Amino acid sequence: MFLLVKGLEDYMLPCVTKKYFGIDCIGCGLQRSAVLFLKGQFVDSFLMYPALYPMLLFFAFLIFDLFIKIKHSEKIKLALVAFTLLAAVTNYILKLYIN
Repeated sequence: MFLLVKGLEDYMLPCVTKKYFGIDCIGCGLQRSAVLFLKGQFVDSFLMYPALYPMLLFFAFLIFDLFIKIKHSEKIKLALVAFTLLAAVTNYILKLYIN
């Protein structure tokens, strides 16, 4: 498993926004955070891109909902999307003003 994760860093996509405009985009750090998560470095992953965790929770819920129908699943999905977007936007604003 770790051999596969080690090679992922060579295939990361560059951020076009950062390359041409010099500022981070709202998704900057997501790829590195995912690689850190797969390596088992959960704290570093969270510090790199905190929105990864609610995003993973949302995708896990989507997969779970495919197999087991849950009452009020649409409301839960909407809440998880809102929480993920809130985490991503908050992270982006903090990055802009702290860095």
